[in-house]
Amino acid sequence: MVHSRVRPVLIAALMIAPPAWSEKLTAPPDARVSVDKIFERYNRSDGPGCVAGATIDGAPVFSGAYGMADLEHGIALAPESVLEPGSIAKQFTAAAVLLLVQQGKLSLDDPVRKYIPEVSDYGTPITIRHLINHTSGLRDWGSVEGIGGWPRTTREYTHAHVLEIVSRQRALNYPPGSEYSYTNTGFNLAAILVSRVAGKSFPEFTREQIFAPLGMTSTQWRDDFRRIVRNRAVAYSSSGNTFWQDMPFEDVFGNGGLLTTVGDLLRWNRNFTEAKVGGRAFVDAQHQRGRLTDGRTIAYAAGLMVLHWRGLNEVSHSGSTAGYQGWLGRYPEQGLSVAVLCNVSSASATELGHQVADVYLAGVGTRPQVEIRSTDSASLAAKAGLYRSVRDHQTLSIEAQDGTLRIDHRGILTPVSDYVFSLGEDGPRAEFDSTGKGLRLSNEIDEGIYYEKVERWNPTAAQLEAMTGEYSSDEAEVAFQVALDRDHLVIHRRPDATIALTPTYRDGFGSSLGSVRFLRDAQGHVSELSVGEQRVWDLRFRRVR
Repeated sequence: MVHSRVRPVLIAALMIAPPAWSEKLTAPPDARVSVDKIFERYNRSDGPGCVAGATIDGAPVFSGAYGMADLEHGIALAPESVLEPGSIAKQFTAAAVLLLVQQGKLSLDDPVRKYIPEVSDYGTPITIRHLINHTSGLRDWGSVEGIGGWPRTTREYTHAHVLEIVSRQRALNYPPGSEYSYTNTGFNLAAILVSRVAGKSFPEFTREQIFAPLGMTSTQWRDDFRRIVRNRAVAYSSSGNTFWQDMPFEDVFGNGGLLTTVGDLLRWNRNFTEAKVGGRAFVDAQHQRGRLTDGRTIAYAAGLMVLHWRGLNEVSHSGSTAGYQGWLGRYPEQGLSVAVLCNVSSASATELGHQVADVYLAGVGTRPQVEIRSTDSASLAAKAGLYRSVRDHQTLSIEAQDGTLRIDHRGILTPVSDYVFSLGEDGPRAEFDSTGKGLRLSNEIDEGIYYEKVERWNPTAAQLEAMTGEYSSDEAEVAFQVALDRDHLVIHRRPDATIALTPTYRDGFGSSLGSVRFLRDAQGHVSELSVGEQRVWDLRFRRVR
């Protein structure tokens, strides 16, 4: 669609260009009290929590642990507790690739199939650079398996499984290099590639080349989840004050799967200043942001996000794996690094990390100044309605209530101009077309997802009946039974799942899988079903009966 190519003006209008701050920080005298207060709700003996640390110019200024590492055995979290930081691991995988480039063993512009022929040939080559910038177009293998009924942690996935799943995919989300979409697949493939090119296992290569030289003695990869790991904290999910173990029982890594401590992550961050591993050229290469085929530059670099916070340059990455949550951030001009690792799924490590950073950045940087505009009720009412993503066809609903616009019950859209609205201080921006045909949601990471305005659909019983039947996908290795349950459609999926379908736009439905669309042939008969979600934009199921 042409809309997905339009460059939004709101990025230039609303994003503040960060000044070249060069102030050297000193820890405020009450920093410990302030940070303790941030984690106060986790400082308990009957629930999991978080470990946090901070350095200024590489010197530790804070280290603290709050909550329990193991509820069954009554073991408290400690600064040396080993947790998983989720996708923070991606920067180490990218670093391993860049070290092989530096050693002359590969090029970022090499096609991936040169080293991993198991990847399908999609016509346009996927390069190694595409893998580490999230611009490959590859579907996220875990999302495909989730659609198929086997989400991650429900099976003991290995890299052999990843390769087998990837080899079955016959389509990409988009042509390589043309867009950005987050996918774990690229980083699993990057880890496999490193092992094939280096001639040794990925864990061995990264231990020799990165962890050992930097003194990261508590860091390793979860290549065997059954291995005993000293000081490992158990991860949990929660509902109120009830907790369940929520561990990543799988042997895939590179996308995540890193076992580490807050202290080791801060040692790694120090390398971006000292360049002990790789030298300055390596550090610069890791910060090189991705560039799309149409010339757009994205915020994602080589396993790092190059962002802004309160008008300052920020290099960071967040992560989550099962019940683990993590965030690692760095403010280069101020010399500040912050790491937060949590062992409960309800914790927002990113939010907590920013709160810690704010303690040490007090008086440095500025918050964006956005002028709030008033809009008339008629203008707001014209913007209300149902909108469909041109990427994955999922919908969002905008309602006009009491002189405000509310988006999908997620919050109120604050008007910045007649057509530009903000969802919270640090949230995305919504830019409505002056024609009333759609809107674009943008943030600093993703330049914009276009949503077209669509009519709500109330199907008849006969229309629903025409969609019932069996639909099969070789890519997800699953068959869906679409049936009528009283007056609405459901999908029956192995072994015993029943997934409700809620009508949205014509032939489209919302569901726990994402968007579900029924596609028609030239004669108007329903012939296919498509599932779309954030990391798998259009997975097709053919109708078999």
